[in-house]
Amino acid sequence: MQATDMAFKLRLEFPGAIYHALNRGNYRRWAFIDSRTKTAFQACLFETCARCQWLLHAFVVMSNHYHLTLETPLGNIVAGMQWLQSTFANRFNRLRDEHGHLFQGRYKALPLELGDALGHVCHYVHLNPVRAGIVPLAKLSDYRWSSYWYLTRPAKRPPFLRVETALENAGSLPDTRAGWDCYADYLGWQATEGPAGKNAAYVSMSRGWAIGCDEFKGDLLQNREAATEARAWAEGGAAQARAMRWRIALAAATSHLSLNDPAHGHKSAPWKVALAAHLQRTTDASNPWLAQQLNMGSAAYVSKHIGLAQRQPTSEVAEWLDRLSKVKGEA
Repeated sequence: MQATDMAFKLRLEFPGAIYHALNRGNYRRWAFIDSRTKTAFQACLFETCARCQWLLHAFVVMSNHYHLTLETPLGNIVAGMQWLQSTFANRFNRLRDEHGHLFQGRYKALPLELGDALGHVCHYVHLNPVRAGIVPLAKLSDYRWSSYWYLTRPAKRPPFLRVETALENAGSLPDTRAGWDCYADYLGWQATEGPAGKNAAYVSMSRGWAIGCDEFKGDLLQNREAATEARAWAEGGAAQARAMRWRIALAAATSHLSLNDPAHGHKSAPWKVALAAHLQRTTDASNPWLAQQLNMGSAAYVSKHIGLAQRQPTSEVAEWLDRLSKVKGEA
């Protein structure tokens, strides 16, 4: 097995890893055919970032594919991407009464080197609507489903979005109106001359198994033996770390509510439903784990009641959720 094949199949996953993640609609179909589906996917992406504690350096949602430049402080790219794609696919199929796979199989997640490589991918992601001929460069800031839209609207940025990454790489530009204007000019240069634009170099932004210099790739596979570490992390360390974070978050929430035993009481008790919904919103806790810890029967039962709580919570559930919104010290 070649080293590049091994790295791709292992999905190199470790705390602090940065990736260029992307996928297309199945059979290149228009997975995000209209503004509503683009907005729905963006909302699902933001939910995933909050649950998994991802940092989002850049993103764009196109008509038949998406690009993400994301950082995983907890080393959870696999669990997060699985939740993102499966959750959106389920919501999409339920909305349109369809069935089948929405995405083109496994997503790509290319490990990305900090520095110029990360910056160039951010520019590449921002320029996607221009390269596709959807909007001219002068109107790029009007494209709603991209991190570039948030650049000039700081009040609307979610806390996990890091637009300063692109600004820094474009010449240490300030996060001000003057800096945004300079960045627009910089993207104009990229679109015609730069490595994130139309020249041959941009192809490397979404191909291969990693993005960065040869030393970075060699370090991933050899010096740090990242392939072995990734396997160990995926098989043991990641699962243990996740369970510990979930326990800490559950303990903080139950302490805030002055509950002695979260497993006590009826499985559909309003405070249990609220706890489950809160933990799913703020962590990547799985439904089977929640069912066991809260004594809520099965994963399907947890999923059902979380869905009901999200769509139309009862007054009691809403009250518990309001109290949980003030929890401090979560993992």
